[in-house]
Amino acid sequence: MLNGKTILITGGTGSFGKKFVEIVLERYTPKKLIIFSRDELKQFEMAQVFPKQKYPCIRYFIGDVRDKERLYRACRDVEIVVHAAAMKHVPASEYNPTEAIKTNIYGAQNLINVAADLGVERIVALSTDKAVSPVNLYGATKLASDKLFIAANGFAVGPHYSVVRYGNVLGSRGSVVPFFMKKRKEGVLPITDFRMTRFWILLEDAVQMVLDAIENAAGGEIFVPRIPSMKITDMARAIAPDCELREIGIRPGEKLHECMIPGEESRNVVKTDTGYIILPEHTVVNYKGDLSKATPVPEGFHYSSDLNEDWISIEQLHEILIQQGYEL
Repeated sequence: MLNGKTILITGGTGSFGKKFVEIVLERYTPKKLIIFSRDELKQFEMAQVFPKQKYPCIRYFIGDVRDKERLYRACRDVEIVVHAAAMKHVPASEYNPTEAIKTNIYGAQNLINVAADLGVERIVALSTDKAVSPVNLYGATKLASDKLFIAANGFAVGPHYSVVRYGNVLGSRGSVVPFFMKKRKEGVLPITDFRMTRFWILLEDAVQMVLDAIENAAGGEIFVPRIPSMKITDMARAIAPDCELREIGIRPGEKLHECMIPGEESRNVVKTDTGYIILPEHTVVNYKGDLSKATPVPEGFHYSSDLNEDWISIEQLHEILIQQGYEL
């Protein structure tokens, strides 16, 4: 589906972007694969892994989603955009709220308008569980971003805009795993709350979700995977079984459990073989998605990490971490 296509990924030098590029280059032969980000050092480092001499389709494009004129230049003749650029650090967003708003909200608005003007075929935007009933600014900005992308299907003629929402990514820079790996040398792992649970997804599975959305989205959907939950204490014991676990108290803007589908949205949710789809409610009048293999969920359905039916054990976590290359 990506063969011969011109693809742009914003935030392309992040954890997701690098894995996305790796998988696309393994499976497809795109006409162009444009890495759009504002960090020239990360682009230089990424170019050592994916050099243009070996991968002639690759383009490294310095730019910021805040800069609408630069997006016009980057998106010319682009057919597919994966929007992964975001200011994601929760404490940094709390301390620098206007910066998070400029990147996560105005950046999304810029991309939507540029894509509509230039006739981009489809955009898949990455979201987060923190956008559901947000309690921190990062989550609030991503909720606003999601709403912008879904609403864009109502006015943009041609492009399809959809959103992929998932939880914590095992192996990303923001994962708790590197933090625990570092702290285990001290013999004590700080845990904000022993009751805390989280959804977990592997980086390659997150990429596959986006590829599925590129292929199947009709526009206006929020795709949510069906993935396992785990207790944060189990992750700590899988990484450092001999360390003391010390409860330090939940941090501002942090949730005890994650939610990816609130009960209030259940009337618009269908279940598929691999996950859930939150269907557009008002913005897309003539929705053309294929729902022949989907079934509505019961009203009041609530998909949260503490009420999940699928859980990862300490032993399974230990094995997954080893498979991901961590030395335990």
